[in-house]
Amino acid sequence: MLKKIDPSSLEVGMYVILPVSWLKHPFFKSSFLIKNRGDIDRILAYGFSEVTIDTAKGASFPNVDTISHGMEQPRGKEVAFQTSWTPETIIPEALKEAISDHRMPYEKKANAVYTASVEMMKRLIEDPKAENIREVKEEIADVVDWILSDDQTTRHMLKITTHDFYTYTHSVNVGILGVMLSKKFFVNHDDAHNMHELGAGFFLHDLGKVKVDPAIINKVGKLTDEEMKKMRIHPYQGYLMLKEAGQLSEESRTIILQHHERNDGNGYPRRLRGRDIHPYGRIGCIADVYDALTAVRSYKPKLSPFEALRVMKDEMINHFEKDLFEQFVLLFQ
Repeated sequence: MLKKIDPSSLEVGMYVILPVSWLKHPFFKSSFLIKNRGDIDRILAYGFSEVTIDTAKGASFPNVDTISHGMEQPRGKEVAFQTSWTPETIIPEALKEAISDHRMPYEKKANAVYTASVEMMKRLIEDPKAENIREVKEEIADVVDWILSDDQTTRHMLKITTHDFYTYTHSVNVGILGVMLSKKFFVNHDDAHNMHELGAGFFLHDLGKVKVDPAIINKVGKLTDEEMKKMRIHPYQGYLMLKEAGQLSEESRTIILQHHERNDGNGYPRRLRGRDIHPYGRIGCIADVYDALTAVRSYKPKLSPFEALRVMKDEMINHFEKDLFEQFVLLFQ
């Protein structure tokens, strides 16, 4: 049974149907079961005047309008509907299908791969057990191969990335940017570089945030000094998670531990500077900062790609290795 409700009335456990195409919102599907408060917050952020819930697939509550064949029914008391659902696989089937479909138009393929990758990272962050980390790493390898082999489609992904700064969206953005910049530096060079493991490091660089208090992760304002101290544990926690899962490589270890180090020594967790920072960590730093600048946050304006690159050049250049930053800028030309 379908019911139209105000988005502010949404609750965890409801099955929601959004009123627009999946290409116009950040979710993997236009209809889905709400599993956490973050799903509700993202729906509210998009400003829908109303959404529909399906009480046959999810929870309901009293005093909402029922939609039956386009007609509103009288309001009345209703017992909340309890539902169960089959656990989803960690890898969206749509991701495998999009990567393997060589006939799909490049714009559609870019949208499909990006959206399904975000959903994959969302599922991993919700359930980061060792088996899921292993499966996601294997699928990231396929995404990396696709990025390395398809310039036209992956360049289009730079235009469609969303910047809501949820950890899973940010993880995919940094993953794509990190692999693209690594491709410019390492592919077809004499030195051997394991691009699959590099990709895993970039996509999983923030996995340790699952060990940080959600109130800090989801805070709408700027973090206090004490909150920032707690946030800064996430590189080491991410390192431990991959190590305990048996999925830690030298590449992923370096990226996870060094993506917040700065060329001038003002980063964390070890305050490395200059040549003490590995090129993998330097790439992770650039991708991470760029995506943070272009993200929507309550305490700062969202910057356009051009504005973000200008700020990085004019105000933050001491954070980065200059030649590497110049190559990063070329990705957008």
